[in-house]
Amino acid sequence: MEHFSVLLVDDEAELVYTLAERLVIRGCDAAAATSSGDALKILAEKKFDVVVLDVKMPGMSGIELMRAIKKTNPQIKIILQTGRGSIEESKEGIREGAFDYLVKPVQIDDLIKKMKQALGKPS
Repeated sequence: MEHFSVLLVDDEAELVYTLAERLVIRGCDAAAATSSGDALKILAEKKFDVVVLDVKMPGMSGIELMRAIKKTNPQIKIILQTGRGSIEESKEGIREGAFDYLVKPVQIDDLIKKMKQALGKPS
C-alpha cells in the first residue's frame, strides 16, 4: 500500500482517470484533472503530496501550471509527464523546480517509484 496523495493532470481524460483508478487500487489517495483550471480548483480545496503534470496541454501548459502551483504551494513535489517531442520543455521544468520527468507512456510502477523518490520514501 502506498500512503501519499497525488493529483494527476492531463488533458487525455481516459488516460488520467484510468491512471488515477490504478493508483487508488495501489492505496494512493489519487485525484485527476483534465485541465489546468480544474487542477487549480482542486488544489485550492485539498492538499496533495505530489502533482503529476502533462507538459503539453491546451491553454495553460504544464510548465505554466507548475509555476502557478509553486507560487502558492512551494513545497509540493511536481513530476512532469512528456511525449518524446517535448523533453526539452521538461528539462526546463526541472530547472524551474520540477522534481523530474517521465516519458509517456508511463508505467505505473515507474510512476510510483518516481513519486516515492520525490517524497524521500524508500522505493
